[in-house]
Amino acid sequence: MADRPELEITRRGVLASGAMGAAIAVAPGAAVAQNAPEPQAPPTMPVRFKINGRPQQLTLDTRTTLLDALREHLHLTGTKKGCDHGQCGACTVLVDGKRINSCLTLAVMHEGDEIVTIEGLGTPDKLHPMQAAFVKHDGYQCGYCTPGQICSAVAVLDEIRRGVPSHVQVDLTKRPAASNMEMRERMSGNICRCGAYSNIAEAMADVAGAKA
Repeated sequence: MADRPELEITRRGVLASGAMGAAIAVAPGAAVAQNAPEPQAPPTMPVRFKINGRPQQLTLDTRTTLLDALREHLHLTGTKKGCDHGQCGACTVLVDGKRINSCLTLAVMHEGDEIVTIEGLGTPDKLHPMQAAFVKHDGYQCGYCTPGQICSAVAVLDEIRRGVPSHVQVDLTKRPAASNMEMRERMSGNICRCGAYSNIAEAMADVAGAKA
């Protein structure tokens, strides 16, 4: 069989053709990248609210969560970022007296609201009764979830006083009582990886005047 030099494949030829193909594939993308418009700044919006009794005004990226506004813009780092998905309760704060997960709401949604964080409940020299009870009953270990636990516990006792029903309430026509089961059910959205639940329940019962 006669040699067919026109079909001869060499290593040099394979490398050369591969390099040429790569150059052709990259060139259109590079051209598009050079002609791409400059990225625009994200939209911002002013928001005014009252934080721990003090008026605050910020201009924020509209995607900023309330949690990030508190921590990154107002430097109120007592409110913790845990799961950032609304599943652990570490970011719990009080908005107009009601507890919310601050990681699940946008800051600009709270125009005019009154927000209380753990820093606004009490000070080292003048603790809130719930803070004092957590210290008394050792309701924390590592302390990471504690700010959210305390804010939630304060709101739970207020919910019970206002007659807000729960899933474990047997008779919805009666006002709920600050029982161990009621408080545990209402606090179930606040996770403590250290497992200080029984001490937290005792602290809440102490403030509520109930028996844990």
